Amino acid sequence: MAALTTYYLFGFECGFGRWAPVDFGSYMRCAELAASNAKLRAKTADLEARSRRKNIRIIGLPESIDSNLLPQLLGDQILPTSPELVRAHRSLAAKPKPGERPRPVIIRFHNFQTKERVFREAWKMRADLRYEGKPIAFYEDYIPEVVMQRALYREVMVQLYKLELRPALQHPAKLMISAENGDKVWLSSVQEAKKYLSAKQR
Repeated sequence: MAALTTYYLFGFECGFGRWAPVDFGSYMRCAELAASNAKLRAKTADLEARSRRKNIRIIGLPESIDSNLLPQLLGDQILPTSPELVRAHRSLAAKPKPGERPRPVIIRFHNFQTKERVFREAWKMRADLRYEGKPIAFYEDYIPEVVMQRALYREVMVQLYKLELRPALQHPAKLMISAENGDKVWLSSVQEAKKYLSAKQR
């Protein structure tokens, strides 16, 4: 019988201790499970992201929702009638107490093109969008993973603004930078954005 080979693992994600003896077979099985789990998580995240493509998240609306909400906000010229919606509901959180910030409203459109048109027009009007005198904002309904990825760009974007550049996040979590001469640079990761910033700061 072949001798059992023992390895000492450091910080292995499968739950072994900081330094733990483990046979090679267990190591390989655990590594395979970890890789398979990562693929499943990525596939699940992709499916959830695709399922939200027709959604818009609206921040700042009071707890009551009017069926003619969108034409009221965007105007009859853009939306003569209420668009066909699959549903409109509050995010899954406890109902706020009086005076607390209302929960976001998630609207799912029947047609993706209609959703894109509404979002595009809302973005153009973002500085003036109000409901019952209070400011509101339209956002894409991103999955939590994408929200976290986009948040990582925040510090870099602040520094780019100070250099009089115009960074803008693109779907799902890429950075587009516009220079004064109209040139555009596309960066697909925070690491690339930091390298670009360092080069500009020299």
